Amino acid sequence: MSSETVTVDLLIDGGEAKPSGAIAPALGPTGVNLGQVVADINKATADYKGMKVPVKVIVDKKTRTYELEIGIPPASALIKKELGISKGSSMPQKRDAGNLTLEQVLSITKAKRPDLLGASYKTACLEILGTMSSLGATCEGLDPRDMQKKIKAGEYDDRIKTWEEQNL
Repeated sequence: MSSETVTVDLLIDGGEAKPSGAIAPALGPTGVNLGQVVADINKATADYKGMKVPVKVIVDKKTRTYELEIGIPPASALIKKELGISKGSSMPQKRDAGNLTLEQVLSITKAKRPDLLGASYKTACLEILGTMSSLGATCEGLDPRDMQKKIKAGEYDDRIKTWEEQNL
């Protein structure tokens, strides 16, 4: 990275960035067109409306051009969006935040895959289920910890494999 390049890390509301707040003081001195940067960020993050999205703006100060790197919202935000809720249960042990199917969990796993540590979709799915447990959600009517045990035991291997073949 040259000394003419500046990287600005932002956490914005998907599809709702404004040329104020953290964006203006961070990018103003670089000379880029703030209105255009904001418009491009909003277009790139429109699918994540209502979620916080990590965004990197890489600016070449000499040419006043920029690149955007759009991150993926946290797993908890993706789960809440899929459940249609704004926050998790205030008492997660009650499991009243909502219920997802295994296929919905695998879809979230696919979206978060680059950030997850699991070596396979099966093990990465276990990470998403752990987040669901913290939010007070269930998977197929089961406590996520019970679903994790069943997945580890191989009870859902066929469904996971079929989903992977159809969606990857």
